[in-house]
Amino acid sequence: MLHARLSDWFDDAARDLPWRLPSRTPWGVLVSEFMLQQTPVSRVLPVWEDWMSRWPTPADLAAEPAGEALRHWGRLGYPRRAVRLHAAATAVVVRHGGQVPGSHDELLALPGVGTYTAAAVAAFAFGRRETVVDTNIRRVHARLVDGAALPAPSLTAAEMNRAATLLPDDAGSSVRWNAAVMELGALVCTARTPACEQCPVLDLCAWVAAGRPAPTYVPRGQSWAGTDRQVRGAIMHVLRHADAPVPRPLIHDRPVDLAFGAPAALEKLHALNAPPEQLERALAGLLTDGLAEETPNGVQLPA
Repeated sequence: MLHARLSDWFDDAARDLPWRLPSRTPWGVLVSEFMLQQTPVSRVLPVWEDWMSRWPTPADLAAEPAGEALRHWGRLGYPRRAVRLHAAATAVVVRHGGQVPGSHDELLALPGVGTYTAAAVAAFAFGRRETVVDTNIRRVHARLVDGAALPAPSLTAAEMNRAATLLPDDAGSSVRWNAAVMELGALVCTARTPACEQCPVLDLCAWVAAGRPAPTYVPRGQSWAGTDRQVRGAIMHVLRHADAPVPRPLIHDRPVDLAFGAPAALEKLHALNAPPEQLERALAGLLTDGLAEETPNGVQLPA
C-alpha cells in the first residue's frame, strides 16, 4: 500500500526536471547530483542548463581548464564541487572512454563521488536497484516509520538498514520509490513546515499518529554574514568575472580598475569591509584548496 500510494502520488506531483526526462544522459544526471548537494533545485536549474549546453559530454568539460568549471559554477556555493566535477569528467575520459560508468563501485571510484552520489547516479541514470538516502529521504523515513520529527544529526547504520528494507525488490520499482520519497520530502514533508494535509500517506505516518512530537534537537544553520566563507565567495566572484589576473592590492583597496572586467564584483567585495587579515586568510584558503592560483601578475582561476 505504501509503495503504491507514493508511486501514484509521484505520477501527479513530480516536478518536470530535465535530469529526469527520458532524454537525460548519465552525464547530465551526474552533473545534477554534484550541483544539488546542499543547493536548492531553483538555483541549480539555470546553471545545469548552461553547463549541459556548454559541455554536453564529460570530454567537453575535461578539455577545458578547471578554472572554466569554476567560472561557470556561478553562485551555487561550495565551489570545490566544480573542481571535483571537472576531475570526475577527466577520470571518465581517461578510465572509461568518455562514458559515465554504470556500476556503484566504478562511480564511487570517481573523484568527488561519495556513497550517496554513486547510488543516486546508478539508480537514476542506469535504473539500478540502489539504496539512495539523502536528507529528504532520511526525514520522510524518520517521520513515516520511526515517528520522529527529524532524523539523527548524522546518518546512522540503522537508517541505511531501514532504507534498504523499504526498497522494493524490483529494480524499476526501487528507482521510482527512491525518487518518490525524495520528492515527498522536498515538496510536502519539509523540515520546518510540512504540509501534512497534502501527504498521500498521512494515515500511515507514525509521527502524525504520535501527535507530531517536537524534534529532540534544533538543527544549526550555518552562519554567513561576516564569515570567511562569505569573503571567499566574494573573492571567487571577482575571479570569475575578471578577464586578467587580479593583483592582490586590488583585492584589498577600494579603487576599482575597470581593466579587469569585474568592477561590480570588486565593489561587492569591498562593501563587505572585511579586515585585511580576513581577506588574506580567505585568499590563502582559496589558493590552498586549488580554487585559485597565483601568477606573477596576480591571482586568477586555475588554468
